[in-house]
Amino acid sequence: MTRRLRFNGTGSGEGGCPSVHEDLDTGEIIVHGPPLSEPDDVAQLRHLGEGEVAVVVPREVLVDFGPKEVVRTPRIIDLTAFGRLFENFEHSAWRLETRRRYASDEATEEYEVVSRGETPRWDLQSPWALTMRAKADTGAALGRVRIVDTPPTPGQRYLLAHAVKNEAIGEDVHILSRGEAERQRLPAEDFWIFDSRLVALLRFDEDDNLLDVELITEPAEVNRYAQVRDAAQHYAVPFRQYTESVLAAE
Repeated sequence: MTRRLRFNGTGSGEGGCPSVHEDLDTGEIIVHGPPLSEPDDVAQLRHLGEGEVAVVVPREVLVDFGPKEVVRTPRIIDLTAFGRLFENFEHSAWRLETRRRYASDEATEEYEVVSRGETPRWDLQSPWALTMRAKADTGAALGRVRIVDTPPTPGQRYLLAHAVKNEAIGEDVHILSRGEAERQRLPAEDFWIFDSRLVALLRFDEDDNLLDVELITEPAEVNRYAQVRDAAQHYAVPFRQYTESVLAAE
């Protein structure tokens, strides 16, 4: 069976070696780097088995990108505490949206309007909208990338329409196709990253209801999500470009 590997990071500034990966099922760590090839060096190794290859890895790569705990204990916060994160961040808030539907969207009047092919009037005076608008007005960077299927699901079509509201409160919204996200091996995770130091990983039930949020502050883990953010932002296109070109072609 093919392993499900996650890229944790690399210490190289000029290439991809050496690097650290993690097996998502077994928790095993895979390291690759230049081989230890000098016979006198290899002869000093103990317990080097047949078929095994020794690689050279800088200490800081393991410190920066290896797991810090044998068993990681998630830190879970409720939705009230999650809401306070938007009040307390200072410089930036960015989200990756990967799901095909969100149950909370379907309970809104605006969802019904969009489903009829009409344009809703978005509420720009809601507490969340006012909080984000105030952050944007102070210079905070707000953004998100939405992963969209081909063709978009009903829930994703609603979110494409909702991007108008996101833009109005100061967000920079981009769209990334599901196929491109999979080619870039982006994780199917929904998360916010605040001030590049704190990640809020959203946890849903099987009916697409948001249950709670895992708070991640370990620097190596936050760095991994920051890499995901950068890759998603690089390959995504502005939402207006997407709606004009892709949806117009349908």
